Amino acid sequence: MAAPTSARRDRLKTNFPKLVQATEEFAYADIWARPGLSKRDRSLITIAALTALCREEQLKTHLERALANGVTKEEIHEMVVHMAVYAGWPAAMTAAHIATDLYEEKGV
Repeated sequence: MAAPTSARRDRLKTNFPKLVQATEEFAYADIWARPGLSKRDRSLITIAALTALCREEQLKTHLERALANGVTKEEIHEMVVHMAVYAGWPAAMTAAHIATDLYEEKGV
């Protein structure tokens, strides 16, 4: 699987070429391409982990990718509510704001 394009990642190529290469060749070409889980399920797992870790910039990108991979707004809502218990209320509220910003920006 080729890595999906990302302007944020592409701007790093000049100063961090090895990091971008590892992202494209390991994270996307290997991990995301494994047959054991669908891209949709991987997206749901990824956005849950990024919510728990409060990785706001990455969460926005992966929320957008999750929608493209078939995760619904309703499933994102349920993930955020579920993460409030396991990752903490502030993490869930931050994820809810990021998702709402994305929905408004994209007209979803």
